[in-house]
Amino acid sequence: MSDGPKPATSRLVAGFGPSLIERAALDALCRALGISFYAAVRSNAIGAGSFEGMDLPAFFARLAPAGTIAARHTVGLVDPITAADLNGRVGDGLPETLEEVVARYGNRYFKLKVAGDPKADVERLARIAAVLDRIAGKYYATLDGNEQYEDMAGVAELWGRMKAERRLSRLVGSILFIEQPIARARALDEPVAGIERPVIIDESDDSLNAFVEARALGYRGVSSKTCKGIYKSLVNAARCAAWNAEAAEARYFMSAEDLTIQPGLALQQDLALVSLLGISHVERNGHHYVNGMAGLPESEQQAFLAAHPDLYERSAGAVRVRIEDGMLAIGSLDCPGYASRAMPEWNSMRRT
Repeated sequence: MSDGPKPATSRLVAGFGPSLIERAALDALCRALGISFYAAVRSNAIGAGSFEGMDLPAFFARLAPAGTIAARHTVGLVDPITAADLNGRVGDGLPETLEEVVARYGNRYFKLKVAGDPKADVERLARIAAVLDRIAGKYYATLDGNEQYEDMAGVAELWGRMKAERRLSRLVGSILFIEQPIARARALDEPVAGIERPVIIDESDDSLNAFVEARALGYRGVSSKTCKGIYKSLVNAARCAAWNAEAAEARYFMSAEDLTIQPGLALQQDLALVSLLGISHVERNGHHYVNGMAGLPESEQQAFLAAHPDLYERSAGAVRVRIEDGMLAIGSLDCPGYASRAMPEWNSMRRT
């Protein structure tokens, strides 16, 4: 017997396993047909039909992946901004502060975490802005509320304080959207109000209908993550196109979020999905949480580097994601199968 509806957290976790099966099955289909993931979707080899009045095959046929995508660097709540924030160095040859990240990778897109305290958040954002404002030319940022705010009034207060703070004038102008500022248990209890930037859902996206419910409350976007399901992302992209056609303006959109995804199959499949959806920048700095592919067998590292030399490099003792001028090169993902010419060494995997 059912104990009633599952809480949102459980629904998100429950969706992860099926998403892995989706990807494995799609990879097998692509390899059996000798076609790429892009071709499988665009030709509708996946067998989609009409949904909510939308002609999904016609929408898929119009999708056009790009050969590059911008990496959006996440600045977490405890991440060091300058060398003064460091309490000793790791010393592994990789950047350890936001300043060093910008200098090393040339990022122009950033995701900034806020903690639910408008006054404290503004002060930390001002320290971040002092670094980002040195970038020549435009930069772009998103705010991630990460479910830290109690209600829309608190988010509106944050935005008002940001606009009033002269140190944030350039940063405010760079903000593209605000991601899931309110806890999922309450996020869909009140309409979006008092905020001049689009607000999107992420953690609240726990069902196929979540974006529809959020739209009715004034949310304008939803995140794409392969861990939440590739087909849900494709359906939500089609919804955005249909709703924008109805509104006669580009009002609804998708973002690409996934902080800790690691190099190899998971990274490549997610990049291929968001590129096919037409998203131009993606949260991508999971490579800062482990030492690239250092934990994998050397032969596996070399296999991925040889198969995808545009996406990976060997540096600081391991194969890792290559980011140059803030961009990821992903042309090699257009290959038979689901975005990979290499495979993990399955026999080397250990149970944990």
